[in-house]
Amino acid sequence: MKKALIFGVTGQDGSYLAEILLGKGYEVHGVLRRSSTGNTKNIDHLIADQQLFNRRFFIWRGDLADPTSIYRVINNVKPDEIYNEADQDHVGWSYDMVGYSLDITAAAVGRILEIIRQVNTSIRFFQPCSSNVFGKTDTLSQSETTPFNPQSPYACAKAAAYYLVRYYREAFGIFASTAIFFNHESPRRSPEYVTRKISQTVARIAKGKQHELVLGDLNARIDWGFAKEYMVAAWNILQTDMPDDFVIATGEAHSVKEFVGEAFAIVNLRPEDYLVIDQSLLRPTKTSTLIGDATKARRSFAFAPKVKFKELVKLMVEADLRAE
Repeated sequence: MKKALIFGVTGQDGSYLAEILLGKGYEVHGVLRRSSTGNTKNIDHLIADQQLFNRRFFIWRGDLADPTSIYRVINNVKPDEIYNEADQDHVGWSYDMVGYSLDITAAAVGRILEIIRQVNTSIRFFQPCSSNVFGKTDTLSQSETTPFNPQSPYACAKAAAYYLVRYYREAFGIFASTAIFFNHESPRRSPEYVTRKISQTVARIAKGKQHELVLGDLNARIDWGFAKEYMVAAWNILQTDMPDDFVIATGEAHSVKEFVGEAFAIVNLRPEDYLVIDQSLLRPTKTSTLIGDATKARRSFAFAPKVKFKELVKLMVEADLRAE
């Protein structure tokens, strides 16, 4: 039985990944930080399962800001694979918390890799990065060879994480791989993110609990995929013969306005009756339209996302309708 350790197990990505690995017969260990205590809704069903919890699914206390807890957990669990799904992952917040964002999103990756180097270099390590590393670009689509040009503290931190992985892979022979994930969404997204804000608000409007949807830039075009499929890709990346870097994306871009239109159509309402534009929600710097070229992943492990734009919007709105 393989052992996997997931940092960020309570989040959207980490919780889906835990389910996927348990389904593949893994023993799964997740790290819970103090501020997440009481916010385990994405994994409560795993904790409540007496056939899993403390048998094949385990929770450890720790924090990426604390090297001693990272070392303690890795040394005790002795995992075959480590997935780092924890970071300060909100672009907007990174403008206001530059130091924290750089520490948790970038420096913590170096901490994990250095502990792997000291404890057991045979551990396989997966680090998600972000399409935000491409920032402003002249290319119509972005692949593994597209130059980075980050436009936010968050994106700068993700670029640093990418290069740390590459350095430890090349300098010490650690099986450390990255995925440059383009936007990936699900009903487990926090309402701070525009897709979930839209789906949740539309559901509340349909139920008569809310009367307006407040947004910023409607023209931003984004390559949106389904988070669960991207976590299957994360697992596949650690099963390859050699560590490497992969772009994971759908190859399609759709605007926020399109997302709003699709969401309101599901509940048979007109968006113009409820939509309010707030200029304060605009970001200080913009990225180009980013569309991922996942050819390498398709050739390496047959990556082929099945949930496309309209299916994703429907999946999210219907989940929020059930929750209201």
